Amino acid sequence: MCLGVPGKIVEIYENNGLKMGKIDFGGVTREACLEYVPEAQIGDYTLIHVGFALNLISEEEAIETLQLLNQIADLSEEITQEKIE
Repeated sequence: MCLGVPGKIVEIYENNGLKMGKIDFGGVTREACLEYVPEAQIGDYTLIHVGFALNLISEEEAIETLQLLNQIADLSEEITQEKIE
């Protein structure tokens, strides 16, 4: 199973001949390869998997996906707490 995490492109540059970008994941910024989305622009949202932008998505899709991931994390934390008690 693969998990693509949505992020916002905040910077685009070239590194060793590859189109790269800085991606903001809600306050945490990481580098990702943008070669698979050559049309990407600063301000676009993209799904990142293992350091590669797989496709561009709308801001609405990004927000919805982040909310779902947060709900999963909260649920996981609840389950862990119940096991400890």
